[in-house]
Amino acid sequence: MSFNDSAILSLPFKGITLDWYRLTWQDAAIQAALVNSLQVAATATLLATGFGLLAASAVYRYRFFGKSSFRIALNLPILLPGVVTGVAMLSYFSQLGLGLSLGTVILGHAVFGIPVAFGPILTRLGQFPRSLEEAAYDLGARPAQVFRGVIFPYIRSAVLAGALLAFTLSFDEVVVTLFLTGRENTLPMEIWGRLRTNITPEVAAIATLLLGVSTVLVLISQWIARGDQPDTPSTSSTDNPV
Repeated sequence: MSFNDSAILSLPFKGITLDWYRLTWQDAAIQAALVNSLQVAATATLLATGFGLLAASAVYRYRFFGKSSFRIALNLPILLPGVVTGVAMLSYFSQLGLGLSLGTVILGHAVFGIPVAFGPILTRLGQFPRSLEEAAYDLGARPAQVFRGVIFPYIRSAVLAGALLAFTLSFDEVVVTLFLTGRENTLPMEIWGRLRTNITPEVAAIATLLLGVSTVLVLISQWIARGDQPDTPSTSSTDNPV
């Protein structure tokens, strides 16, 4: 419908046009909402991926009381309905005295982004050959060197795949954002607001672009997770002279 040369969303098509995409790009409110969405998604992704990496490393490496409960708690934000998660976060932020803003949206998106990043990283860590780590320590490497040179190259693709999924979820999230946003709109909230007042071809154009970007990001994430083989340190061999 976003390509229909008509100001009314209806069939049949009167013609093919890209004018609605041009008008959408020139809309100042949409530009501001897009910038907000990119800022929120990027920051939330960094937080979610960082905490997801730490949590996956802790679950993989250590045995501690309540380990199963810890894993369940990590996954609750993505398992529960968005309304429940949004209301719970709104109540928590209210008790802390935090005013609603893009900051609270970032925190909310980071919380439900953690399990998205946590899952692929933990799965890849479970495939990591511990003998490589032990060999590095035997050679005198420090923990930071072992992680940077041995472990991270192995899990790099999983970290990137989880980060892309977290970014995608944050970029097009509506329900949680609805409870946590202040006066500044993200792109999905801008679409939501216009749907409540007047459905125009511009809204269809925004929704089409948002759907296209999200689909591409998910496909890239799946391609990385399935097709990219982690680089692992290998021992070099020398040929015996004949």
